[in-house]
Amino acid sequence: MNTVNILGVPFSKRTLSDTVALVQAQIAAKDQPLFHLITANPEIVMAARSEKQLQTIVDEADIITPDGIGVVLAAKWQGEHIPERVTGYDLLIRLFEEAKQHNFTLYIVGADEQTNAKAAEIIAGKYPGVTIVGRHNGFFKDGQEEALVADIGQKRPDVLIVALGAPNAERWIFKHKSRLHAKVAFGVGGSLDVIAGKVKRAPVIWQKLNVEWLYRLLKQPSRWRRQLVLPKFAVTILTNRRR
Repeated sequence: MNTVNILGVPFSKRTLSDTVALVQAQIAAKDQPLFHLITANPEIVMAARSEKQLQTIVDEADIITPDGIGVVLAAKWQGEHIPERVTGYDLLIRLFEEAKQHNFTLYIVGADEQTNAKAAEIIAGKYPGVTIVGRHNGFFKDGQEEALVADIGQKRPDVLIVALGAPNAERWIFKHKSRLHAKVAFGVGGSLDVIAGKVKRAPVIWQKLNVEWLYRLLKQPSRWRRQLVLPKFAVTILTNRRR
């Protein structure tokens, strides 16, 4: 099998490179329904256990990648193997970097207006193979949301990225899935903040040591409440294993 089931969430065993190739194949395909990719961390896994709608979204996703070392370790504790993390940011940057050979159109939704505009400007300037066909910040009201969905549907982007935070991005994509007419859509968390320079990503050494979560916590102590889910996730995995 190409997936590992972790507390009801089927995580892909694909590497980052294999996942990029899969997304590029979806972009190249003709007349296919929207391909919904989710980059899930322990927080989403635990939320899906108590939220029926989120579990439905997870069940109907086309691929779920392991965005967090906790997921990779959980697979190991279950006696299975996930080769590496596949984060939304890393996936996005690889798609941008390979756009010279596999160019595509992009629509950007999310973050505040300044961050959204700056990220779009940087992407357009740095990655000429990416054509930005539209963008909108993440602060929209109901009337604006309808207009936004209609604009995305009319533009029909190859890739739609949504930075509304997890799992809000996943809920939003799922809600409008039939009307977006994008080829691929996925949530990218705080990636626009990093691209725009608003937030600095953890140094490479922290990433290689798989403690990027700790770096973010040290930089943003207010995240501590969100991090409480990590020990709960670990205890649940180990308890299920004993059973």
